[in-house]
Amino acid sequence: MADAGSIARRISPLITGALTSPHTRQLRRWLAEQGRRLRGEPHRVLYFHQVDDPYGQLVVQVLPELAARYDVELVPHLVAPPSDAAAPDRARLAQFARRDAADVAPGYGLAFPAGAAAPDPESVELATRTLAAAIASGAFVSVAARVGEALWSGDRERLRSVVEALGVADAAAARVRVEEGTRERERLGHYLGAMLFHGSEWYWGVDRLTHLERQLRALGVQREPSRTGFLAPRPDPSREPAPPSVAGARVALELYASPRSPYTAIVMDRVRELTRRLPVDLVLRPVLPMVMRGLPVPRVKLIYITLDTKREAEDAGVEFGHVADPVGRPVERCFSLYPWASAAGRGFELVRCFTHAAFAEGIDTGSDAGLRHVVEAAGLSWTDARQHLDREGWRDELEANREQLLALGLWGVPSFRVLGPTGEPDYATWGQDRLWRVEQEIRRRLGAARAVASGA
Repeated sequence: MADAGSIARRISPLITGALTSPHTRQLRRWLAEQGRRLRGEPHRVLYFHQVDDPYGQLVVQVLPELAARYDVELVPHLVAPPSDAAAPDRARLAQFARRDAADVAPGYGLAFPAGAAAPDPESVELATRTLAAAIASGAFVSVAARVGEALWSGDRERLRSVVEALGVADAAAARVRVEEGTRERERLGHYLGAMLFHGSEWYWGVDRLTHLERQLRALGVQREPSRTGFLAPRPDPSREPAPPSVAGARVALELYASPRSPYTAIVMDRVRELTRRLPVDLVLRPVLPMVMRGLPVPRVKLIYITLDTKREAEDAGVEFGHVADPVGRPVERCFSLYPWASAAGRGFELVRCFTHAAFAEGIDTGSDAGLRHVVEAAGLSWTDARQHLDREGWRDELEANREQLLALGLWGVPSFRVLGPTGEPDYATWGQDRLWRVEQEIRRRLGAARAVASGA
């Protein structure tokens, strides 16, 4: 008799397939648009701003141009930080966000100070009161970037001069603004700052702004339809010619991955393709899924991640959507085969095929039939695999990978570390939407090695 988990994995692909279907998305959008028309409302984009969120500082830099390009009403809200359940490793998240915002800003044509420290509570409150007053006066879009620039500069006197020029709301009134914005964000079904909401969909930061722009254009609200460029297109270094290789100059790419991660599932093929285009040595460092490491994933977060992953997968041209969640025993069985597959040079392929089966094909990877499909798709023998299935001895390697990930200031997957050539410092980042930065960094290092070799 099938256990409850197996039954759920068989039903789940039907549910997630319907949830992530482009037809379902179009229906949600159509219903939202019909509701807007019946209410006689303008096209409206809500923006939820957490004052001390670095990603919010990137968003507010593009809001004036967003309002100029599209015939929409921009409605800003101030919000509190996410709950502990939605941000289970808050200290690392805050530290990484500052580093990451500075790292990606140039690629988007934006600015964020490198090495920025967390703003002190007094400065955050001052900025919050200023932005609350700006919302009340209708000036948020035009002044938010200026306030944020002063806040993140770390210069309290500079912030005070900006505040004096713009004015502040009463502290109690500002708190009410934050409470109201936080409740509205929760009512609409989200938990983060730097979020844009339109119709029925959420868009995180400048990284998802192109998705929003496509929808606004589909609705015909672009003021100048002849303008084809987007406000913050994601850079794509893969379109550039491969740099010439240099003898002895090797770059290693470590990929920290979990076979239960939707974002890992949609990056595996692209990582493999990158290593085929560039002289890179790929090292897979698997880790247990967050939920199997005791880190919670609230339902609202899981739904958003699933829908967001589908949009990102479509942009990347990879399959995603029929999900048979492999959490628990299926993941453990996969990892029991990992040492054997890795020794055969097929460790990456085993995990890649497992994620594809679980998140694109809707295969019950907890069953022998499902796992056999994975093993054989990875180019391995199921007969041989059965000799290693369900063995222990793999947990120490995954724990060592987890500790290394934490030492890099990261905790989520997929994460990346670029090493070499000799003399270059390590570069580490997190997220399938940071693969472009990983490739940029690899190309930069190869180019630097070429320059040194030519100079020699």
